[in-house]
Amino acid sequence: MSNIPFDPSKFTAPKAKPLPVILLLDVSGSMSGEKIRNLNDAVRDMLNTFSDTENGETEIHVAIIAFGSQVKLHQPLASASTIQWQGLSASGSTPLGVALEMAKAMIEDKDVVPSRAYRPTVVLVSDGQPDSGWEKPLTKFISDGRSAKCDRMAMAIGADADEVVLGKFFEGTEHPLLYAENAKQLREAFKYVTMSVTMRAKSQTQNVAPAPSTIDAAPATIEARQDKLKSVTQSSSVEDGGYW
Repeated sequence: MSNIPFDPSKFTAPKAKPLPVILLLDVSGSMSGEKIRNLNDAVRDMLNTFSDTENGETEIHVAIIAFGSQVKLHQPLASASTIQWQGLSASGSTPLGVALEMAKAMIEDKDVVPSRAYRPTVVLVSDGQPDSGWEKPLTKFISDGRSAKCDRMAMAIGADADEVVLGKFFEGTEHPLLYAENAKQLREAFKYVTMSVTMRAKSQTQNVAPAPSTIDAAPATIEARQDKLKSVTQSSSVEDGGYW
């Protein structure tokens, strides 16, 4: 018999695989008041649900980029269960182009989003017209490099949101454009995003994609605004395991 010394450090549990979620949140002056309060509540609810969804095999990691008077990494990419939510405030204009550049730089950096991670979900939330200079950053984000492979979702808050810009952002996905005109609809829209991500997380551990019927097409209040909503199927690809 070989006399190999016992080394407990060699016996380690597999490390959970991260599923990144990056929120691009418009916090311009037009988001002040009830809108920003509702947005803070909706993000807090989302983080709580993500935290409850985490298991030994998959962790949902969240990063939040806020764009208003400045573009700020409000929350670096971290496991949802470790995040202590700090509320956002609203002021300034809508520098979407810079926010997209920051998000792209984050995704392309393998030290931040490692190769072993599942493909990220990126969610853009806005209530108005972006500042000039957003076209090239948006085109690069959706067509070049690792960011082009992300699952993208968009949410329009209020009647003044630029549906053309938001539509370009999630172009090529099977998600609908989510609408929210009041607190209830905002929470329902965020629930849609949360359900899409959590279903992906569960499907990775089970190595199966959820059937289209397991994800609601959209809350009823949103469905009334847009007749041609489609069920989410693309966001839960079983090929995520070898994504990067």
